[in-house]
Amino acid sequence: MVITGASSGIGLVTARMAARRGARLVLAARNEDALRTLCDEIRDAGGEAAFVVTDVGRRDDVARVARTAVETFGGFDTWVNNAGVSLYGQVWDVSLDDMHRVFDTVFWGVVHGSRAAVEHFRDSGRPGALINVGSVFGDRATPVQSTYGSAKFAVHGFTDALRVEVNAAGLPVSVTLVHPGGIDTPYDEHAESYLDERPARRGMLYPPEAVAEAILYAAAHPKRDLYVGSQAKVLATVANIAPKLTDRVMRRYMYWSQRADRPSRPREASALWHAGDDLRERGSHEGWVRRRSYLVAASTHPVATGTMALAAAAGATTLVLRRMRDRW
Repeated sequence: MVITGASSGIGLVTARMAARRGARLVLAARNEDALRTLCDEIRDAGGEAAFVVTDVGRRDDVARVARTAVETFGGFDTWVNNAGVSLYGQVWDVSLDDMHRVFDTVFWGVVHGSRAAVEHFRDSGRPGALINVGSVFGDRATPVQSTYGSAKFAVHGFTDALRVEVNAAGLPVSVTLVHPGGIDTPYDEHAESYLDERPARRGMLYPPEAVAEAILYAAAHPKRDLYVGSQAKVLATVANIAPKLTDRVMRRYMYWSQRADRPSRPREASALWHAGDDLRERGSHEGWVRRRSYLVAASTHPVATGTMALAAAAGATTLVLRRMRDRW
């Protein structure tokens, strides 16, 4: 399994969880010290892992990740495009260079990784899974993070088109798009900010383990889309049905909910242009972090969920019939 953005947040949690389940890993990120420490941790626990210092915005770096997987483990069965970084600020305030940099990582990183993965599966003839980590903001963009949302919109569109092309070509590749909602990771600490207040999440958040569970499920079970957190599914649905209402909610809620009552850090301290302070799974948010995502549980355990739903329906029907009989 190849995982980009493996040195923190979702990528770090996914790597640790996959290693515990016996996966052999090739880990990619920009922070060499963090990757080396993580690989040592996995090997000390009896697992197998290699790392490649990678800027996913560079095609040659990503090609080197694929070569390392082939040379070290004979290939890979799963490729996870997870690397990402955000940019906070009004459209007219942020620099075009910073906008391009976000697209290099968030969008072009997915393109480079997807092409490397599909080429490997096509040339080797072995079945595989390509998993692209999108975002709730790829279904409905938010103010203040317009560049990140636009890049994720591009990821969603690219993934949809690639899925159709892979199927039309008869390639044995499952292509999954994961839609995380608000997740408790160091995402905001890594982001570059033009705001006076420090970026932070308020409101409801989900643990990174919920996204990791979705990713690992997609690695073994072909799935078109997986939503992490009901907020992601609800927002995508409501945005399509009532776009003007969604605009008003965004205007009222999203400015407040994306900043903390603390001064912003200097822009040069962000991880936009260089590796961040990694090996952290969680962030310093001000929201309510849920223990799990029931939507992920329902999606990854459909039989159990269906059985429970049928049992609940049967129980409700029995109760109604009893009340009707008592009245008669």
